[in-house]
Amino acid sequence: MIVIETQAPELYAQLQERNLSRQYDLLANCVEIGLIQGHTSFDKYVLWALNHVAVANISQFGGRFREEPIYVGSHKPPHFKDVPELMDRFMSTLHENWFNWSPTELASYGLWRLLWIHPFIEGNGRTARAACYYLLCARSGALLPGSRILPERIRDDREPYYAALRAADHAWDQGDLDCSALEAYLAELLQAQLSET
Repeated sequence: MIVIETQAPELYAQLQERNLSRQYDLLANCVEIGLIQGHTSFDKYVLWALNHVAVANISQFGGRFREEPIYVGSHKPPHFKDVPELMDRFMSTLHENWFNWSPTELASYGLWRLLWIHPFIEGNGRTARAACYYLLCARSGALLPGSRILPERIRDDREPYYAALRAADHAWDQGDLDCSALEAYLAELLQAQLSET
């Protein structure tokens, strides 16, 4: 059972907000489990669960990787047949660099790379922002305090977010892995979050 945005825009918006609230509750559970089980507990199953909750009743394909083409503005995500391998590499990169990268480096890479791959039909942004916050908290060793958490703050001011993502995309197109603009943006938002505790 799903609601189509064009048929019932108000209900669709309400469902999105309710789903987001449920996703944040699930995210807190995942972080607490991850803190006990260690860095390798972050896997595709966590992402599938976060995506499923984010798109419940607004997409029939929540919680599984896409098996069709998708287009996102000027970004053309990889072919759907490449998604499983790209996601395996994504997870390997995170696990291999868990203790080498700072919390904001890990989170910025996770956010950018998930959006670049765009592994789901719907809810990629919400899922990537939740994953980013998971990585930030788990790598920091605590569920970080704040009345408004980082994913909510990103939603408030998206232009610097989009600019930082474009910078990482441009670096990747040039053969470099550089999420430094995104890392600086996340660090600023995190500082604001922590200052309001």
